[in-house]
Amino acid sequence: MFREGKPQGQPFCFGVGLFRGISFSFRKTEVVADRVANRRLATILIRHRSNMQRKAVTVCVRTRPTANFAQDNLKINEDTNTISVTAVQHSNHANTGPNNAKQAWSFKYDQVLHNSTQEGTYNAQCSKIVESVVEGYNATIFAYGQTGAGKTFTMIGNTSDFAQRGVTPRALNQLFREIEVRTDMDFTVSASYLEIYNERIFDLLDDLTNAQQSANFQIVEDKNGSTSVKGLTTVPVTCEEDALKLLFKGELGRTTATHLLNKRSNRSHCIFTLYIEQRSKLGGSEHIKSSKLHLVDLAGSERLKKTGVDTDPATKRESMYINKSLTYLEQVVVALTTKSRSHIPYRQTKLTNILRDSLGGNCQTLMIACIWAEASHIEETISTLQLAQRMMKVRNSTQVNQRQDPALLLKKYERTIKELRQVCFVLLP
Repeated sequence: MFREGKPQGQPFCFGVGLFRGISFSFRKTEVVADRVANRRLATILIRHRSNMQRKAVTVCVRTRPTANFAQDNLKINEDTNTISVTAVQHSNHANTGPNNAKQAWSFKYDQVLHNSTQEGTYNAQCSKIVESVVEGYNATIFAYGQTGAGKTFTMIGNTSDFAQRGVTPRALNQLFREIEVRTDMDFTVSASYLEIYNERIFDLLDDLTNAQQSANFQIVEDKNGSTSVKGLTTVPVTCEEDALKLLFKGELGRTTATHLLNKRSNRSHCIFTLYIEQRSKLGGSEHIKSSKLHLVDLAGSERLKKTGVDTDPATKRESMYINKSLTYLEQVVVALTTKSRSHIPYRQTKLTNILRDSLGGNCQTLMIACIWAEASHIEETISTLQLAQRMMKVRNSTQVNQRQDPALLLKKYERTIKELRQVCFVLLP
């Protein structure tokens, strides 16, 4: 590579143009190339951080269809996305003196869906969330509400009726349709499915009789603050059909029970997660985008007197764990929306620890608050609507998850070094 008469390693001088008087050796060419590449990388990182957006959690309220709608206590306006609630007057409190308790509430949300179809519910807000995942954002969709309010029907739907499929099957369909049309990108998708039962994590994609299931799964946190479950089964999927098989396999392993309000009540929280990675097929970019989508079906809050499970010790114990974890979820939301709070109690329960990204982290989060709009469930409805309104104040820092592929980055460095060497060769006197 060196000109004749110029000893290797000896500095030489350019004698033309702006390069007159500048001296360096070919050995330093790689160092210069590295510095140029590092400056470019720093520029990308600064630009990347500036793209971080503070975005509030999106909240959508869905009512369970019922023939006994509490028209005297609930006023729903889908045009303004507002709900007005009046407390039920109990006759046994009529002659006990003045009642200073609050009797009326008014709530406003991002969207209110009254007697909505499964398709209408998905198209309202969920479709935009899934589309953002393909763009490289983390996302979470979860259903919250009392037992029997329609959370599992919203998230999973009726598995024997295609028209009644829920958010999760529809999200899988949209995800793989989006992947098919992006022919310039190479996508890798994998899935996991876990259950939190009595504050223990179970792997629904593994054999539930496996001895490994008796061990406690650990929740770990990476350097970016993102959480994951160590040792959880992650299965590659290449199409919608593969993903649906994993979903239905996990559904068969879920823990359920029967009580007065629900013939098939889920006794656990379940999280179906998709991990998506994409890179350019043509090698034109050294960047890799990675994202994940949490699809969460929470167990419903319960009152033992209404469900009638206080006579069964096992079911009663399940209810206590469910209510405890949902209470800590509420505490996390309260802490995130209180300016004076510096500590967020994520670690109090496995549910909030796993969903740390979704609550105040790097994630686009959608909460579907399900309510049972009957007079006998007004107290639970008010509780759900209050948490949903507070959830709207939680703000997440969302950004595209992008990193550089070391192999492609090395090739880029090699090209830069080669170009610099060619320039040096041409400009030598």
